[in-house]
Amino acid sequence: MKKTSAFATFAISILSILSCTNPDYCQHVDTKIGTAGSGHVFMGACVPNGMVQLGPTSIPNTWDFCTGYHDSDSTVIGFSHTHLSGTGMPEMFDLTVMPVVGTDLTYARGNTADQNSGLWSYADRSREINVPGYYSVPLLRYGITAEMTATSRVGFQRYTFPESDEAAIVLDMENGDGGVMDVLTGCLIEKISDRELRGWRKSTGWADRGWAREDNQIVYFHAEFSKPFDSFELIDGKYGRADFKTKAGEQIMLKVALSYRSMEGARMNMETELPGWNFERTRKSAEDIWNKELSRIEIETADEETKRVFYTAMYHSMIFPSIFSDCAEKDTYTNFSLWDIYRAWSPLFTIIRSDFYPEMMDSFLEMYEKSGRIPVWPMYGVETDCMIGNPGIIVAGDAILKGIAGDRTEELYEAMKASAMLDSRWQNLRKEYGYIPFDLHPTQSIAYDLEYAVADYAIAQVARKLGKEQDYEYFNDRASWWKHHYDSGSGYMRGKDSKGNWREPFNPYSIVHMADDYCEGTAWQYTWMVPHDIESLTEVMGGTEIALEKLDRLFTEPSRIDGETVDMTGLVGQYVHGNEPSHHIIYFYSQLGQADKTARLSRHILSNYYSAEKDGLCGNEDMGQMSAWYILSSMGLYQVNPAEGRYWFGSPVIDKATINLPDSRTFTIRAENNSAENIYIEKAFLNGKPYDKNYIDYSDIVRGGELVFYMTNV
Repeated sequence: MKKTSAFATFAISILSILSCTNPDYCQHVDTKIGTAGSGHVFMGACVPNGMVQLGPTSIPNTWDFCTGYHDSDSTVIGFSHTHLSGTGMPEMFDLTVMPVVGTDLTYARGNTADQNSGLWSYADRSREINVPGYYSVPLLRYGITAEMTATSRVGFQRYTFPESDEAAIVLDMENGDGGVMDVLTGCLIEKISDRELRGWRKSTGWADRGWAREDNQIVYFHAEFSKPFDSFELIDGKYGRADFKTKAGEQIMLKVALSYRSMEGARMNMETELPGWNFERTRKSAEDIWNKELSRIEIETADEETKRVFYTAMYHSMIFPSIFSDCAEKDTYTNFSLWDIYRAWSPLFTIIRSDFYPEMMDSFLEMYEKSGRIPVWPMYGVETDCMIGNPGIIVAGDAILKGIAGDRTEELYEAMKASAMLDSRWQNLRKEYGYIPFDLHPTQSIAYDLEYAVADYAIAQVARKLGKEQDYEYFNDRASWWKHHYDSGSGYMRGKDSKGNWREPFNPYSIVHMADDYCEGTAWQYTWMVPHDIESLTEVMGGTEIALEKLDRLFTEPSRIDGETVDMTGLVGQYVHGNEPSHHIIYFYSQLGQADKTARLSRHILSNYYSAEKDGLCGNEDMGQMSAWYILSSMGLYQVNPAEGRYWFGSPVIDKATINLPDSRTFTIRAENNSAENIYIEKAFLNGKPYDKNYIDYSDIVRGGELVFYMTNV
């Protein structure tokens, strides 16, 4: 039988043996981090990169509830089998299950003004338990305790009921995010036997914005109960109610397997991944899987809070992307927030999960074969067209340059090149004018242009590696087209119309969300959105000294924003850590010879914008990007240029980090004399020899060895 997933399938017997000797990394994960504020993290049960994210969904459908859960509200409409994590928009929430008691119930989402308006219940958050792979909470309205765990493609639930002749488990196909993005367009719930149901749920939403607008969002399921139901009722075609008579404390279990292919695929996924009914063994297996993944970086630090933040960041970074294929198929993946994750998540995972990249690149090629382009933000296996530029090209290029893209490099390069040569997404304007004029594309023209330039740089470097010199010259030139937007008079990136005129009036502090030249930012941040070409950026600014003065101002300006947006959080002057376009900027100091400033800013951000509190993230977690920034920076590294393989030094807060590389080698980073005062790297040694560079190359990391920093306070 084919393996179920490169991430999630391990023999239970072997895991049991390993868990006896391996450290417990799960104990350091605090899933509450990011559940307050605007972290938007997933709360519930899953395994790394699973198809299933099984957890509670609340009544509110406001921005704070993009992933169905927020610390401010304890309502539960049910436990949905799919959720996102850390996104700035709500989606998924497929196949919501709610255990109930009683027959006089309203089958609806409900509202908090009326307890009888829906099936919803308050949850007792004081008794809530969530650890990697397991979630439990009491439902006060019904006196039911809900527990859940998961395999990659199966959600496993256990409900403890009171004594009742009117106990039931309801499958709600209608209510997902409350209609903000996810809207039911069709469903099927079919009784197979007195223990089994099957069906599908079709909806429109985020994925419906993309290239294929028919049947984009369809999830198939196969469900099985641990005991026969006494009766089954289909209500309004959207709710399936399975009735039971229960004794006090009786537990009824439910397994729901998913598939994006077919109902039969879902059934086979259940038979392969979870044929039995041992809840505790499944829970232990999920925990062991998480421990294995979390052990990819072993850290030593005297600060327990730092350890909690670090391993929670590891946990959050490993939830997505999601397996998209069935057990009997070749592994493919979906749900990549590529605009976010190309900056730090991918550079991190090229180190700790390089073995995953061939499957990831195969997934990119499968989407290319469907849509004619490398993905931008795929969900449900199709393109949403969310966000800007060509971020998938950057991730693919970095993988090829690092030699981890698999055996289809030539195909992948051709897909990258073809995607960049399309006329869609205003690339036609760019090819005609050398930039995107704001009068022909009135929203986010600068942001698109600057992101396209980074992707062009990635293509150019791959072309050179493959000996395609003509392609290299062409795309390397395009990678410099960002210069069209730099106004030397004002010193900012500015919108330019088709006649070459700057946009007027101009205010570098101004933001009009989704309706100006930038994307979730202002001219202050986007002036530095050239991570691939700091040399040329410095040159157009008038030299290193002037560029450094401008960079200093970025961090010392008042944290003023003229306009309203939810995306600009975690400000240090005009630097915005809560959103991705700023994430590389502090490391420009290291590149420009002022590593002390990188060290100070890195420590400030690590200490002030990440914590073990519920609001311990300063912005959306963004499918692992915010966490990956922390993981890399806490070890003292960051890949500024996302297609270069060079990790610049910052200021490590962790005393020792041992990276367990996929090929069984290790790379260790030690920070000697490390403390809250000793934040500067005085000297470094690589494999016992003095090391005088301010960065380390990817090849040196994955070769294995030891990097030692000696820290000082001056």
